[in-house]
Amino acid sequence: MADQPPFRSSLSRTASGQVRLAVVMDVLFVALFVFIGRASHHESLTPGGLVRTAIPFLVGLVAGWMVVVLVRLPAARWRAGLLVWGCTVLIGMVMRRFTDQGVAPSFVVVAGVSLAVFLIGWRLVAGIRRRHRRRA
Repeated sequence: MADQPPFRSSLSRTASGQVRLAVVMDVLFVALFVFIGRASHHESLTPGGLVRTAIPFLVGLVAGWMVVVLVRLPAARWRAGLLVWGCTVLIGMVMRRFTDQGVAPSFVVVAGVSLAVFLIGWRLVAGIRRRHRRRA
């Protein structure tokens, strides 16, 4: 606690912990998406191959998170997920286009749907769990 300013409330510590957890969840889901995609196309699962495929989407994810933090959206809510998802897919596809990684329409659809399920889906599940806990 020595590294935190004394004026920081426990509420802000909790909020920053939730942001960290949400970022970790999002990064893990992007990594899972990349792993599944490469494996399903029988592409190499070497660290270099995984990183090369993941970088465009991770750059988009970071951009989405910058906006979420700037506009102060609650990290684990579906609206934040929608924003993070949109940036991840849009920027990811633009970067893939300019790095000759391919943006076939079928890939854009599959990536968009898969990342929506991952990046928005976990937030919807978390919201349902929050509501059930409040009722209990």
